[in-house]
Amino acid sequence: MNNQLQVISKIVEYDTIIIHRHVRPDPDAYGSQVGLKEIIKHSFPSKHVSVVGDEDPSLSYLASMDKIEDSQYENALVIVCDTANQERISDQRYLLGKEIIKIDHHPNLDAFGDLLWVDTTASSTSELIYELCIEGKEAGIYCNTRAASLLYSGIVGDTGRFLFPSTTEKTFYIASELVTYGFDRTMLHENMYNTKQHVARFKGYLLENFEVSESGVSSIKITKNILEKFNMTAIETSQLVGLLGDIEGIYAWAFFVEEENIIRVRLRSKGPIINEIAAKYNGGGHPLASGATITDWDEMELVIEDLEKACTQYRELT
Repeated sequence: MNNQLQVISKIVEYDTIIIHRHVRPDPDAYGSQVGLKEIIKHSFPSKHVSVVGDEDPSLSYLASMDKIEDSQYENALVIVCDTANQERISDQRYLLGKEIIKIDHHPNLDAFGDLLWVDTTASSTSELIYELCIEGKEAGIYCNTRAASLLYSGIVGDTGRFLFPSTTEKTFYIASELVTYGFDRTMLHENMYNTKQHVARFKGYLLENFEVSESGVSSIKITKNILEKFNMTAIETSQLVGLLGDIEGIYAWAFFVEEENIIRVRLRSKGPIINEIAAKYNGGGHPLASGATITDWDEMELVIEDLEKACTQYRELT
């Protein structure tokens, strides 16, 4: 029995299922997590299914989290979606469950859980969740309109509206299946890409102040003072991290965002491998999209040096 079928078997077996995902969620985190809940509840109405974790107000149009007591983890199946390593699991009570399943599409550097289904060829974890519906029909697992809208949002978010290299023929096939459920795609896209005025002004600031090195590296230092000036939160900066990807001459770039006690590093690339760099600085992710954490601005220069090396090597090979 392959891992996918084992996941289906465990979902059928357990009466209580609690679903987690990573901190600082994005549409794929919400989409896969809450989409899976909707699928299970639709397929098995008598099961007790909860979704937990910190909430991002900008994603409130997708879903809200459940509030549960520790006691609910007793004899529960815990499923962790879209999370590469244990430190990034939102709500560390996941350890209280009877069994833990990891479903993810990031490189499997931290093989946590009793059962793992990790497929790095998938565009998103939402794509994997719909595969459960395809493979689980004989077990009584079916999608519905609510789940389809959530999974579609996750796929759209993680593929950059189907523009990123992670988009495959399978991705388009699953997206075409999801849209047959008839949810309001126009409204979903408006919610996902509607830009508030203060975010638009901050976008202008970024475009006015970016610089590019000879090797093709761009970095932007975003201090607390800058965030306050534009009435931005650190979380909101994630909406704009892809902004520099369309600019000629940039091969890899980084946003350094000052938070309360740390500096969040958002890394992106158009070719050079950057998740290995992220791993050096308490992070990880995909080869072309990763995140890391540093503790002071001196470390920023070290990250930039590593990006310079990666871009130089990439350009020499292409």
